[in-house]
Amino acid sequence: MFNNKTVLITGGTGSLGKQLIKTLLERYRLVKKIIIYSRDELKQFHLRQSYPSQDYPQLRFFIGDIRDRARLIQACEDVDVLIHAAAIKQVDTAEYNPTECIKTNIEGAENVIQAALTTGIRDVVALSTDKACAPINLYGATKLASDKLFTAANNIKGSKDIRFSVVRYGNVMGSNGSVIPFFLERRHQGVIPITHQEMTRFNITLQQGADMVLYALEHHLGGEIFVPKIPSYRILDVAKAVAPECELEFIGVRPGEKMHEEMITDTDSYHTIDLGQYYAILPSVSFSYSEEQYRLHHDAKPAPEGFRYSSGTNEQWLSVDALRLLIQEHVDSDFQVEANI
Repeated sequence: MFNNKTVLITGGTGSLGKQLIKTLLERYRLVKKIIIYSRDELKQFHLRQSYPSQDYPQLRFFIGDIRDRARLIQACEDVDVLIHAAAIKQVDTAEYNPTECIKTNIEGAENVIQAALTTGIRDVVALSTDKACAPINLYGATKLASDKLFTAANNIKGSKDIRFSVVRYGNVMGSNGSVIPFFLERRHQGVIPITHQEMTRFNITLQQGADMVLYALEHHLGGEIFVPKIPSYRILDVAKAVAPECELEFIGVRPGEKMHEEMITDTDSYHTIDLGQYYAILPSVSFSYSEEQYRLHHDAKPAPEGFRYSSGTNEQWLSVDALRLLIQEHVDSDFQVEANI
């Protein structure tokens, strides 16, 4: 899939972008080129230090903003695979700067689509979030709009051999701005702030997120939203795992936050296919295939009617001990708690 191909990653200096670079280099030694497209020159500088050009000649670093369609088109020339990871992601940032979030997450998404159509890219996967499912904040609403743009882009491709799909997942363990690094930092102060003792979230590791993107690129037919089958955790259990000796301060649910996140609504379930390791939400309008053809192609089955995939009613849960092991493995190898010393 990726050997002798050129891959472009927008937002390539982010947590998942860096994991994708690492994974592609390890698994596909003959990858022709990996283009890291982002607007932060300092992050690109630091990333270049990890991948010196004499050892990694296949890496290219493009300064650019997804709001700039002309620059995107330049970056997309002779690209085979596009992974769209760039976005404004912080909920509170989006609430305070709504027009900036719209320009990046919606208008930027349309620019990515048009650049891909213009330059003849064959495979496009955009990253989404559980907050795009039945959104209650602006960030989630912009990502839902982005999802709709990418899934509908398959209907305007004409005779072009191109497929647009979306990958949707929950909180990435250890990524920038996630709760676990925040708790690890705050535990030294002796007090951990908790929004609500009943709050839950989905959990996925960076490697699982990268693997899912590569799976989507290898198996997509275009227009679907891939959703992983992953465990949930209780925010209270994360605090117990990180700092069992700390006092807990309950501060209340913040504006724009849900008590439980969703990735598939009961309405979506009528168009959802169970692929085994993942779900796929099929587009409401497709001129490429029917739901029956999609199931036959993947040897899959439909999800139960009325099925709802929520972090609060999930069948898989991470215990406090399991969270500690994951933190040691994926976030901080030196992590210890007093109970284990």
